[in-house]
Amino acid sequence: MQNIVILAGNIGQNPEARTTQGGTQITNFSLATSRPRLAEGRVLRDDNGYRVMDTEWHRITCFNGLGKTVAEHCEKGMKVLVHGRIHYSKWIDSMGNDRYGCEIIAEKVDFLSRPKSAEGQDPELVDRDDEIPF
Repeated sequence: MQNIVILAGNIGQNPEARTTQGGTQITNFSLATSRPRLAEGRVLRDDNGYRVMDTEWHRITCFNGLGKTVAEHCEKGMKVLVHGRIHYSKWIDSMGNDRYGCEIIAEKVDFLSRPKSAEGQDPELVDRDDEIPF
């Protein structure tokens, strides 16, 4: 039996990091995934000819080292690939009602784009290796 989730999408808000009393770092962010809306088996288009998209939002939770990396290097709008598992939770709210939630516990996050703040920076193209390998 396996509980595996792979999502590719855009970060919807800057990640929020916190540390528990026990020292565990927890980072949360929202991830938007989109797909074309279908009608009668065909892609639905708006009046301008653009595809109509359905977007779903996912709550992503990262722990410890992964959480720290995400908090330091990710920001709203970045494209990421998240590998993880689905986690369901149940709690009782202040009014005594049963509440349910769903989140993705990330085990790996791959950065598919740079942060907007780094897009204007050119990578250094200088070869620092003084020796020729042959």
